[in-house]
Amino acid sequence: MAIARNPQFVLDCPDPQPLAAFYGALLGWAPQVDADGGWATVSDGDRHLHFQRVDDYRAPDWPGQDVPQQVHLDVDVDDLDEAEEATLALGATKHPHQPGTSFRVFLDPAGHPFCLCQG
Repeated sequence: MAIARNPQFVLDCPDPQPLAAFYGALLGWAPQVDADGGWATVSDGDRHLHFQRVDDYRAPDWPGQDVPQQVHLDVDVDDLDEAEEATLALGATKHPHQPGTSFRVFLDPAGHPFCLCQG
């Protein structure tokens, strides 16, 4: 049985609104921006792509690795406590910084951040 569902990618950026407008136009999806402007989403109703403001954002230097690509995965779970236990058993580690209450930040076995989101 799956622990999580509905994977959604979150892209770091300096300003979510124009990036959401760009991808909204590219994909024909409706952009939505949070009131504080720090988070934006484009969606077709089933699929979602999110944009998160990051202070001191530096664009990736691809294919170089001086500034690696910045992206993380969010997945929905029914119960955060149960999902956390199962996720840790798979080999993830819980990050010490937890900035919210409706989601939890973990690192996969290679160190990539991802979030379990109540949903």
